[in-house]
Amino acid sequence: MNDIAFYLPGLFAAWSIQLVSCLTPGPVVAVILGSAATGDRAGALRAAAGTATAAGILALLVSLGLASAATALSEGIWALRLAGAAYLAWLAFNAFRRATSKTPPLRAGGAGGYRTALAVSLSSPKALAFWLAIAALGGIVHAPWPVVALFVAGSVTLSAAVHSGWAIFLSSTVMRAAYGRARRWIEGTLGLFFAFFAFRLATDRS
Repeated sequence: MNDIAFYLPGLFAAWSIQLVSCLTPGPVVAVILGSAATGDRAGALRAAAGTATAAGILALLVSLGLASAATALSEGIWALRLAGAAYLAWLAFNAFRRATSKTPPLRAGGAGGYRTALAVSLSSPKALAFWLAIAALGGIVHAPWPVVALFVAGSVTLSAAVHSGWAIFLSSTVMRAAYGRARRWIEGTLGLFFAFFAFRLATDRS
């Protein structure tokens, strides 16, 4: 308990930065939005779960000082990175198609949102750098195992809560009504958004 109390200020500092990151729209929110825009709340929540899973994996690796393993994970799944980029490009294509259609087509369900959010989160070099930074800020690297367990559990819980909030909000009745009123403009904007992140994910080597 004394160990945990000593590390609490650093843990809360790290989680505060993670909270800001989760609240900032990015590629993962784009994946969630791809399901939520037409009311597929279950698919959006699956994407949120994929993001939380990735947060747990990266938080654990950097907390244990396994930065090299995390780097190998990020660099070694280039195929998943391309798959994630391809999925975002597919979302862009469908968004542009819906923008030019008089009636919105039905969106198919499935587990693709979970896998894509997981792949997008794990394959981003910037995501690894982010987790290394907040683990260092919190003094978590090589900390006692109860502290590491608390950090990982807190990171997963925070990611799941915030991104599930995104999923619920973006698939809410109000947002669906707004989507219905301005569907073509929204879909066109989503298409540009997805295309941008697909290109960035496929070409980012930093």
